[in-house]
Amino acid sequence: MAQDGKRFRISRRLLLGGALAVGGIGWAGSTLARLARDPSGPKDAGRIADADGMGLASPPPRGLPPHDPELPWLSRGGALNDASALSRTPVYGVVGVTEEDHVARALAFARENGLKVSMAAVRHSMGGHAFDDHALVLDMMGFDRIELDEKAHTVTVQPGATWHEIQNVIHPRFAVKAMQSTDIFSVGGSISVNAHGMDHRAGSIAGSIRSMRVMLADGSVVTVSREESSDLFRHVVGGYGLFGVILSATLEIVPNAIYRTSRSIIRSAEFPEVFANEIGAEDGPSLFYGHLSTAPGNFLDDMIVYRYDQTSEAVPADMPPLAEPGAVAVKRVIMNLAKQGGFFQRLKWFAEKNLEPEFESCTVPRTQAMGEGEACLVSRNDPMHDSVPYLFNDLAGETDILHEYFVPRSEYLPFIDAARALLRDQDLPVLNASIRVVDAEDIALPYAVEPAFSLVLYINQGTDEAGNASMRKLTRALVDLTLLHRGRFFLPYQPHYTAKQLLASYPELPLFLNTKRQYDPGELFTSTFYRVLKSMAGDAPLPGPA
Repeated sequence: MAQDGKRFRISRRLLLGGALAVGGIGWAGSTLARLARDPSGPKDAGRIADADGMGLASPPPRGLPPHDPELPWLSRGGALNDASALSRTPVYGVVGVTEEDHVARALAFARENGLKVSMAAVRHSMGGHAFDDHALVLDMMGFDRIELDEKAHTVTVQPGATWHEIQNVIHPRFAVKAMQSTDIFSVGGSISVNAHGMDHRAGSIAGSIRSMRVMLADGSVVTVSREESSDLFRHVVGGYGLFGVILSATLEIVPNAIYRTSRSIIRSAEFPEVFANEIGAEDGPSLFYGHLSTAPGNFLDDMIVYRYDQTSEAVPADMPPLAEPGAVAVKRVIMNLAKQGGFFQRLKWFAEKNLEPEFESCTVPRTQAMGEGEACLVSRNDPMHDSVPYLFNDLAGETDILHEYFVPRSEYLPFIDAARALLRDQDLPVLNASIRVVDAEDIALPYAVEPAFSLVLYINQGTDEAGNASMRKLTRALVDLTLLHRGRFFLPYQPHYTAKQLLASYPELPLFLNTKRQYDPGELFTSTFYRVLKSMAGDAPLPGPA
């Protein structure tokens, strides 16, 4: 009996251990499934309450008119949010624009009824740039026709077209000249922030625009370019939708090319020299990006430099269509685990250094690649054709926020050293950090007034008040650091900066706002972001003559 009892006790322990093991496996499986899950829909976590003491919410005006039944309303009333999930805003209604006449009739209706107008597309700006309280919002996503002119090497697109859609139309013969580093954004949105991307030689979107057709607040349509109505051109590009509605843009494209891909790991401190001697050299790569480590132990110390060097190979006749991103669930799990602390940040960096090359897709047919030995060959369109679906998740109570800071190239080393110390000494998880290259921008509100390097950060925060407070504190510290190094911060993100910081970074702002009122005296075009700019600029004097 004693032996039987002992045997029973051992069996019970084994049973308990087995149950715990099965439970642990089940918990791990369910956790991984949750971290890998596609988003069930756009996140909506409310609204940041204020910007430097200015309350962002405003009461509805009295006597709002009935909605014009002749306009194609996507919603009458309701609320919109953006990619931050922290800009929920009540709107008068949303018009689904699919033709130019919709824009003209919506603006006329707004003028006649004292409404304000905002323009929206993908809504990846993060500070209320695409809507305002009780505004009539023009949703441009269905206004997306694309016309290729092979002889002129241009593509004329309506503002709702995304870079993803453009690439699919012009591939394999042609490629985009300048666009953002991922292809999910609309052309209208990219022009409105003057975005830049992987081609450090082509520069920002502004440099590839041949001309645009723009509808002004009074309903008139003008053609703008660097030569024609150049002042308005400088304000529409990087003008955040405040000067008019972009109806179409004619953009330069380039012949598609075959690139040999390579990557190397360097110290962050070596980057200015590597850029000067290799990347920025005449025979340097056509595309590049630099990705910094966010792992404890070498935080912002190591950098993976990705290069795309043009080869003499011609685009093959059997070039396959552009592929969609792969290994999405795996990448999403790694990204979401990195929010949990140091061990998982190290795991992410290990994957980027050692596993990522295994997922690289060499898209030129192997018969063609044989001429390059074991090289991985891709077309120009391939590295730009990334919709980053792994960045979007279904996790409640948190969101991921972009930042970008531009500093003169001579300031890079002390700036990165100080940013490293600042980012280490705070609690918000830094998920990604990369370095990009820009030149001086000839637009009304430039983010760079001399050749600059930029630090792009992707940072996770909670969506509660504590998370917002932490992000505000960190943002202001990063802006102060950037100003200390004669730099500027990018405006498409959350309005956590102060009025003093804004005017120090953009001394052109009072003149920009004054010019906006000249083109739009009734301030028909607005956004929450615009109200923030006006409030912060206050009675700041106009800049004097140069």
